[in-house]
Amino acid sequence: MTSAPHRFAPIQRLLHWLMAVCILVMLFVGVGMVSTVAPKYLPLIEIHKTLGLALLFLVLIRLALRLRFGAPPLPADLPPAVKLGARLSHLLLYGFMMIMPLLGLGMLWAAAYPVVLYGGIQVTALLPQSDGVHTLLWNAHVYLGLALFALVLLHLAAALFHALIRRDGVFATISPLPQRERMKPAE
Repeated sequence: MTSAPHRFAPIQRLLHWLMAVCILVMLFVGVGMVSTVAPKYLPLIEIHKTLGLALLFLVLIRLALRLRFGAPPLPADLPPAVKLGARLSHLLLYGFMMIMPLLGLGMLWAAAYPVVLYGGIQVTALLPQSDGVHTLLWNAHVYLGLALFALVLLHLAAALFHALIRRDGVFATISPLPQRERMKPAE
């Protein structure tokens, strides 16, 4: 039997931080897209679509790595409700990272817009044109995007709480920086 890891595997940490940056870019590009009709709209939408699909593939890789390598345990002294909240928030984050690109694709397909990614790569439509479905998926994409933004802020707040207040090693498990040895008090 193997024991639980003390840190996430290096590839897990790399993907976490790469995806964190990409998700923040996606959120801000998404806001920029819907708030402009200027010529910069088309490049923003190409970036948004391309990055969205890239994130979908990356989250699937991350899930496979999570199943393969597992995750470090949470501190034993965390209250059960906090541990449950941490697990649920991570499940929600993974869910959002999968559903948002799928909603975006479905929305574009239902509007009969060609899905052309950065570099001219075209994605074949898998849904027929439907104004009603487009509206439903557009609304879901927008409102779930706002919910994702709130969840990202909560995740960031929890990370800062563990890193700066509790100093319990939770942040060190995913930190991109090398882990420093903890100083033991002199006896």
